[in-house]
Amino acid sequence: MATSTEISNRIIEAVMAQKLAPGARLGEQQLAILFDCSRTIVREALTRLAARGIVTVSARRGWYVIEPSEDEAREGWYVIEPSEDEAREAFEARRVIETGLIRSATSIDKAAIKRLKTHLQREKAAVAGADVGARSFLLGDFHVCLADCLGNSLLSDTLRDFTARTTLIAMLYQSSHDAVQSCEDHVQIVAALERGELTQAEALMAAHIGTVKAALRVPSATDPLAELRQALTPIAPVHTSALASEAQDLHTSPSKGRRKKPGPDNPDDPSTYLGALL
Repeated sequence: MATSTEISNRIIEAVMAQKLAPGARLGEQQLAILFDCSRTIVREALTRLAARGIVTVSARRGWYVIEPSEDEAREGWYVIEPSEDEAREAFEARRVIETGLIRSATSIDKAAIKRLKTHLQREKAAVAGADVGARSFLLGDFHVCLADCLGNSLLSDTLRDFTARTTLIAMLYQSSHDAVQSCEDHVQIVAALERGELTQAEALMAAHIGTVKAALRVPSATDPLAELRQALTPIAPVHTSALASEAQDLHTSPSKGRRKKPGPDNPDDPSTYLGALL
């Protein structure tokens, strides 16, 4: 029988591995069956995650993974109003914590360096492989591992939560950051730590987090009347076939700013059936 701590840790791992997407529903009964425990234990785990900002609950929808800046769901669609401030604040929080951890360190022992190098080997193998979930998890977990190695377990737990949140933001905003480059950044950080160049390691970490943040495609605020304005723009005389083509394009193009609700009707959505993540 799983404990509430084990359940919450598994859910965070699934988020970091991009197996649970923003808005994925977490049914109490499903989780109780999967973890062979009571719904009380499941509810305790979910309540703990809610306090940490990873999941939330509503009377209508039950428990689900947070969606940064989500409007209410309607007619099977989630209307996303992306928040640039929320993305910026989440990455800024990570920058402050991670660079601060390195700055406060006086040295890092050989055992810690060995552990970090072992983690990097797993990262490199995952980056070269086809398992996107393992790659995503290991790239994020490097930062948690580093906090552990620097001797601050309390901040490593906090950092795990922030890493999960920034993973959700990256999924929502479709980060284009290259995993190979991210892994190489980690290699350079560990190399600087091994040489005892903590100031250099701190600078590399700040640059790394800044690069990942800059790769996010966070939409800027748009003119609320833009769509109507464009629709009402006078149409210049064109050939009839061209008009027909434009009408077809309008019919078939996807709605802007919308993402289909996770579920069986949308099999490509990474939120998945809960059984696939555990």
